[in-house]
Amino acid sequence: MRIASMSVPEVVREIITRNRSIYDCMKMDLINYTALAVKIQPEIEKILGNRVNLNTIVVAIKRYADSFEIKEEVREEPILKNARLVLTDGIMDIKFSIKDSNQMNPMEILDKFSKITNNYEFFRMSDSFRFLTEDVEDIRQIFGNIPNSDDIFSTGLAKIMITIPNSQNKSDVVSYVAEVLHANGIELVNAFFSQDSIIIILNEKDASKAYEILHSDIIRA
Repeated sequence: MRIASMSVPEVVREIITRNRSIYDCMKMDLINYTALAVKIQPEIEKILGNRVNLNTIVVAIKRYADSFEIKEEVREEPILKNARLVLTDGIMDIKFSIKDSNQMNPMEILDKFSKITNNYEFFRMSDSFRFLTEDVEDIRQIFGNIPNSDDIFSTGLAKIMITIPNSQNKSDVVSYVAEVLHANGIELVNAFFSQDSIIIILNEKDASKAYEILHSDIIRA
């Protein structure tokens, strides 16, 4: 089980990385940092669960933009050097709100999960809970008491867990991975940070190709 905890710069990088139009405009230096900060401030505050100063967001955006120039100058040290990849297909993304969770005991849910599988990740967001786990009927039945429970499941997914040395910036790795896969016609569905790894979520049909691309990058490193 892994619980995600993120800083403002990490959230800023994740939001920008997921939005290809913003990401591409930033790489081409075609974006106003203050205007972007105003646009993404509500989402950042929702993820973190507290108020965030606009200037803090602007600084995080600028530092992220500056990192593109730095990374272009320091390509001798490959981003995925010493990384380890684990691909798992048949993954289901389960997301339910804090309000929905009041109908069940979270500890009871975790206990039921542990009896079915130990291959799952758990993320506590500001307004919701998320599980990434195997798509099996026994797990679906755990959430049978939630109204419209079918709406909480996203299926047809795969995950690639990327374990990297602690010295490397996880946000930089996600940005690099998103860029490499985008160049090969593959888009991320989502990305999550944990204490010791990064988990990228893709459509299952793209997973094998994505793994091969990233693994080849590691071999070249």
